[in-house]
Amino acid sequence: MNSTNAVILPELFEGILIKRYKRFLADIRLPDGSIITAHSANTGSMRECSEPGRTVWLSYHNKPARKYKYSWEIIDMGSSLVGINTILPNRLVKLLAEAGL
Repeated sequence: MNSTNAVILPELFEGILIKRYKRFLADIRLPDGSIITAHSANTGSMRECSEPGRTVWLSYHNKPARKYKYSWEIIDMGSSLVGINTILPNRLVKLLAEAGL
């Protein structure tokens, strides 16, 4: 795989999940105490992966067209980290397939 095919992973920011609602939104408390609303690309119910108080990691995207600047990427489930962003695995599999891996 060459560098032109690489998936650039964004810097992740830690927070604490307050609640998930309307399937695509989650309120998160950042370390400075501020509360932000993040977008969740996962359309599933995520009943087990949306327990308030859990540590989550977010990416930040400063694009004018985005209503929510943060995207929820990962949640710490205690025994493992769980990827929330369902778009990322598809991108990774595509790149691996193109590279013959």
